[in-house]
Amino acid sequence: MSISYGDLMQVDLGRLGTAVSDWKKVVGNLEQLETDARDGLKKKSDRARWEGVNAGVTRKFVDKTVKEFADLHTEANSIFQVLEDAHRELVSLQKGVRTLTAEAKEKGYTVQDNGDGTVSVGLRHDADAKKSKDGKDDTKADRQHYADSITRKIAHAHDIDVSAKLALKRAHGNDLYNAGHAKYGSLNDAQVERALELAKKREGMSDRDLAELNRLLRHNGREKDGEFATEFFEGLGGPRQTLEFYAALSIDGTGQDASTSRLAGVQDLQRYMGHALANATDPYTPQSLRGDRQHLPSWWGAEFRELGTQEIEWERGQRAKPYGYQVLGGLLRYGNYDPAFLTPIAEHVTQLHQDEPKRFLSHGHASSDDRHGFNPSGKLGSGNDPLISVLEALGHSPEAAEQFFTDKPTAYNEDGTIKSGAKTDFTSYLDLFADKDFEWAIDRNATHVGFDPEATDKARTYGPDALGHALEAAATGRVYDSDVVDPSVKHSKAQAELVHDIVEKFSKNPDLLTHNMNGDLEDEETGPLYALRDSLGNIAADYMGDFQQTMYQEPADSKALPVNGAPAKLGYGDAQKFLGLVGQDPDAYNAITAAQQAYTTAVVHQFLDAERKALTGEYGPLVGDLVAPGAAIAGIMSNARADAIYDYHTASNAEYNEAVEDKAKWVGRFLGLGTGAIPPPFSVATEPVNWLVEDVTESVVKSVEEDTTDEAELAAGAEYSDGRKASAEASSRAVRSFFAQHEEIDQETMYAIDRAVRTAAGLSHSDGAQWNSSGDGT
Repeated sequence: MSISYGDLMQVDLGRLGTAVSDWKKVVGNLEQLETDARDGLKKKSDRARWEGVNAGVTRKFVDKTVKEFADLHTEANSIFQVLEDAHRELVSLQKGVRTLTAEAKEKGYTVQDNGDGTVSVGLRHDADAKKSKDGKDDTKADRQHYADSITRKIAHAHDIDVSAKLALKRAHGNDLYNAGHAKYGSLNDAQVERALELAKKREGMSDRDLAELNRLLRHNGREKDGEFATEFFEGLGGPRQTLEFYAALSIDGTGQDASTSRLAGVQDLQRYMGHALANATDPYTPQSLRGDRQHLPSWWGAEFRELGTQEIEWERGQRAKPYGYQVLGGLLRYGNYDPAFLTPIAEHVTQLHQDEPKRFLSHGHASSDDRHGFNPSGKLGSGNDPLISVLEALGHSPEAAEQFFTDKPTAYNEDGTIKSGAKTDFTSYLDLFADKDFEWAIDRNATHVGFDPEATDKARTYGPDALGHALEAAATGRVYDSDVVDPSVKHSKAQAELVHDIVEKFSKNPDLLTHNMNGDLEDEETGPLYALRDSLGNIAADYMGDFQQTMYQEPADSKALPVNGAPAKLGYGDAQKFLGLVGQDPDAYNAITAAQQAYTTAVVHQFLDAERKALTGEYGPLVGDLVAPGAAIAGIMSNARADAIYDYHTASNAEYNEAVEDKAKWVGRFLGLGTGAIPPPFSVATEPVNWLVEDVTESVVKSVEEDTTDEAELAAGAEYSDGRKASAEASSRAVRSFFAQHEEIDQETMYAIDRAVRTAAGLSHSDGAQWNSSGDGT
């Protein structure tokens, strides 16, 4: 039976703490007994001149007694170490659950114990204030966050409980007259021992065994000190044994005969082993309780590179033998890896692919089921092409991704060693991937890919999609699919220069993104990086300050329109064209629109707050100048949207409107934590940002829905009129949302500033729409 929410909330861990103290005393006493027996009784026995029966019986009896004292000390110490670790971790988890519960209740939520180790978080009947202005409950995502966080801690507590029971049982053994059956220096030692015991079964693991192994990896593999992860991989035997183990399980769980539960089990194994490997290969893990740093030695990375081009065999006589990189790639898709480990692997794989794009596909596990392979998750390929895998790994490893795309490439030999004195025939990986002739692999397992052209066409996008994720991480310093907002993350000089290069590259080579994107041209392939646009939109959103500066050539050190860290110094014209190109993608359009409105609202509020006591109607043009760049970007977005719908027929109004809900998260990214994109002294951290996030999000959704143009309007020359109106209203709302919180400002001043803002927004929206930034995509 699993631990429930009520168990963890109510249990008195002080009693366990007392038991820990008692066992510590027992350990000390037994240690003294062991010393006395060894240095006293045994030495006297060894020196004694026994004769007759005593010579054989008494000396053996003394030796056995001394050994039992030592065994008792060993057993007691194991029990103490296990209980001490369990107590410390349970106290921390209980404190965390109680803190989360208190926070949830403070927000008007209720926490319900489901009795099975999970909780549900609801909304109190008297918490109507938590609902938005239209009566909708906008707390669902926040409540789910609390439910998931509490449930994870309960699951971890259950893991500790189960592991501690098993360790205590093993330490004691089943013999009442013999002690010291297992020696543990910590609960972690016991958990590693059990994990390796299960791993030795390989494909012979039952679904229950696999679930237990996943539980151990899930709760211990990402511990900050890296101790469990390091000892687990060392216990597997080394890099080759790690690959053999994972290959055996992934193929076993993705085969046609595998059950749904088995597939789910290996999907979890891929995720948890990947995170554990990232932890184990991080040389900067904090000191463990033992006072050292736990991580695998650097030669593991070198050996993985050497094994990358070698065949891996886990069954004697097996026919299909994958290359090491195909197997390793499945693990690399999960976890934030250190650059010293991941970057050389990513470079080596990329160069191998450049030399022979299909070398790995010839060693794929052919099957009629695309799920079969080393990527049980099924996301972006079956796992036969390691290039997609390492790009996904870079997307989850921002530091490594930045190094990969901004440092000078290092040339590697076939075996993964550095090619001394040699240079690559390309200057950067951005240049390499953005070459129109770069050949992407079709990562499918189907024996005859031509039988399902739709699936094959989709597979062509996997590589560019993964490239987009890697570029996002490199440019922003964030894991590409994380919603965590960290205002301390600022753009580095290298990142900003990379974004400058990205914008310049695609604005000058639009066919990479748009050529034949509607498929109207027969015998012509779509732009090779067509699937990249959503990620480029996310990059533009993250660099919104830089893009707004460029609209009307604001200086890079502008205090009115500040940037987040180092300036990208985007080229005038390049930025406008780039936005028009990527804005033809609904996801990119919505990310840019949300970020634009959030950023504009932030700078307007900060200016008005700084000048609040001196505000008069004469400030209207100054505030209008602040909304103008964002309105120009809105105009470009209107142009791009109309192009996609009516010129190229690659999207519909419905697709644009449906994508807005997810992309509204960009509002929170800019406003939710004190506008992390805008450094002091320009910060709205003192404002009640919760209502502001809600207000701007509502404005974004409304703007997207209103930014439409039908064919009749296009024919009549009334393009973008609704978008222009929506832009003016959004800019006006940014001002009015500030005034709503400052009733001391007189009506005449508010009206004059609002009018100036609407006028500036309308004019700038027309500017953006007429810059024809989207270009001719075919």
